[in-house]
Amino acid sequence: MITPELLARINELARKKRTVGLTADELAEQKELYKIYLAAIRGQVTNLLESIEFVDGEAVK
Repeated sequence: MITPELLARINELARKKRTVGLTADELAEQKELYKIYLAAIRGQVTNLLESIEFVDGEAVK
């Protein structure tokens, strides 16, 4: 699940990476946080696609 704390930490690490760089531990943490974030986004997209119902255009008339 994507929480405000998760997003805040991802953004914090991204800012630090652009400015002063990250330690090896921080790079590993960032990679793990990205995995969690992307898995949550993929899950949301999958749920949305599974809820789509196609309707025959002929039957609507």
